Amino acid sequence: MKSRDRLRIAIQKSGRLADPARDLLARAGLSFRESRDRLFCYGESLPIDLLLVRDDDIPGLIAEGVCDLGVVGRNVLDEQAEERRARGQGDAFRELRTLGFGRCRLSLAVPQDWDWRGPDMLAGKRIATSYPQLLGRWLRARDIDAEPVVLSGSVEIAPRLGQADAVCDLVSTGATLVANQLREVEVIIESEAVLAGPAVDFIDERAELAALLLRRLDGVLRVQGSKLVMFQAPRTALPALMRLLPDAEPPTVMQIDGAASEVALQAVCRQAITWQRLEDMKRAGARGLLVLPVEQMLA
Repeated sequence: MKSRDRLRIAIQKSGRLADPARDLLARAGLSFRESRDRLFCYGESLPIDLLLVRDDDIPGLIAEGVCDLGVVGRNVLDEQAEERRARGQGDAFRELRTLGFGRCRLSLAVPQDWDWRGPDMLAGKRIATSYPQLLGRWLRARDIDAEPVVLSGSVEIAPRLGQADAVCDLVSTGATLVANQLREVEVIIESEAVLAGPAVDFIDERAELAALLLRRLDGVLRVQGSKLVMFQAPRTALPALMRLLPDAEPPTVMQIDGAASEVALQAVCRQAITWQRLEDMKRAGARGLLVLPVEQMLA
């Protein structure tokens, strides 16, 4: 592994993972100086730089040591890992964290007029896909002899063009499948954005930087969507109020000066705080209810 004193992170230059990845890094305290060509951004807050590339290139860039970490879809990472194994190459990258955005699934879909009775119906069929390695692994595990038809795009239209009998492609809402008279029948893998890194740990200055970044990302991801709930209440009402916050972290309870029977409480809640829940808490004795977003938590 090449020795460097700065860390390089690769993210998608444009596409559905680009903006969420930038937002996540910003919430982790990273800021970058934009370059003229917008392909390399120098890190200003930390010695961590940003590469803006195609997501399909990210696993290879990690394998070659051009970048150290990357935000990429699990579907891309796993497909290229399987491709390396098929060529007899060792593991060169690994998944370090799931990031909670860009969720989708790699699924099999067949024409709507098929009387689907199970995966064995695919035997002898042609399946259009951009993920031949993941599809092949799934077929081999079920001892199904089918022919992958590799396409780089417009996979869903392949059955209508006579290129394939079924498709294996990414699905999020399923609207594209319906528009092409297809229906989803099997999920190959669940996918989302992940942080990928090399298969072996860093042994130079990047080790400390990577550990720092992972701690910060964990602090952001841990409280993603969480709210800080603060209120005052009679001490005797606390058991009933905490039953209304079953998803809360252990709360902080503070005595209110000059009111021996009154306390102030704050707790981090992972589920949505609805108006109905606030009204239930008010009826149970809570006063001055305040709900705030939580951006980071360092354990």
